[in-house]
Amino acid sequence: MEGDLEDCLLNKVDLRRQWISQMVEEVQKVVHHLTTEISYQDFRFQAIPYCDTYNENIKVLAPTQFLITVPMRGLAGYREARQQRWRFYSLKGTRLPCPLQDPEGLQQWLGVEQFLKSPGQWHEADVNIEGDIVPAKVLQVFRKLVENAIETCHLSDRVHILMDHLVVRVVVETSAGQVELQLTPAVDIPTAWSKKAQWPSCLKRWPSPETVQCIKSFGFSLLACSSYHWQLSFLRAEQVLLEQLDEDGGCRRKCFQALRQMKEDVWCPGTRPVITSYHLQTVLFWTCEKYPYPKDWQVFSRGFLRLVRKLHKCVSQRFLKHYFVRKSNLLQYASSCELDALAQTLAFFLKDPQISLP
Repeated sequence: MEGDLEDCLLNKVDLRRQWISQMVEEVQKVVHHLTTEISYQDFRFQAIPYCDTYNENIKVLAPTQFLITVPMRGLAGYREARQQRWRFYSLKGTRLPCPLQDPEGLQQWLGVEQFLKSPGQWHEADVNIEGDIVPAKVLQVFRKLVENAIETCHLSDRVHILMDHLVVRVVVETSAGQVELQLTPAVDIPTAWSKKAQWPSCLKRWPSPETVQCIKSFGFSLLACSSYHWQLSFLRAEQVLLEQLDEDGGCRRKCFQALRQMKEDVWCPGTRPVITSYHLQTVLFWTCEKYPYPKDWQVFSRGFLRLVRKLHKCVSQRFLKHYFVRKSNLLQYASSCELDALAQTLAFFLKDPQISLP
């Protein structure tokens, strides 16, 4: 099993890398043109530069599904909210009889008073209600800017905006096929670590204390992808953790890439899969924490199957804790039917991995 499994999967990993690189390059050019025009029209949104190497604003969730974070400008000197208060406002401007629900898990409010610097544009009614920067209002402004930028940049033949209820999604035509992009405004907070992220737990051997300190120095971001609450994101910190996976010479990265390949080719293909690369990345982090020693990651087949077993457990229980904000379940809103079907597929694979090779 050892040689066949490793050779077959890692050959496919190389082909995937070439295919994804081509799509990312084409998508980058489109995103750069759109966001440059958007930034010209509205100072609050920052252009995403074109990069020859890794672009931190592009996250590949699946081969044809990308998350694009669009940084927002002008807000600096973040601090945690000093006091809690009830919110009775609504997006329509009416007063609610009961307060809005408090944020849970990966969510939080965001008020302009939480920044030492907040230009007047962030106090305007198009994005602000009673001192809060409201993600749904930010998305309303952003959607209109995206629609206008597609026309202004003469990209209507290649880029089509989808009529989602809230988030801004576009489909981009590339030489390798269609790619769906979720364009998400993001407030970067590089000077602080969220109090909701009680990480790491005590007495953990992975990652090392030095790595933990490095990761926390990258801070976090807040994404506009719901009505009233901002979503915590740790994309930079997670990327640093991925880059330092195998400093001890292990095969963690190979195992993760093989897991992702099987997920995309066999277990959970499609344009909007119930399990994305982000879920698999989280499975990887938890497994690395449970098996922290170099000796645990010397044999590819053992490491790979260890990840598959962890994924099967999470999918079967419909429960996958966020790695940094551990009170948040990343599968909370996933389709139960799709998760159950995937759990059966994984169980079949684990009975005889050789039979299930693509």
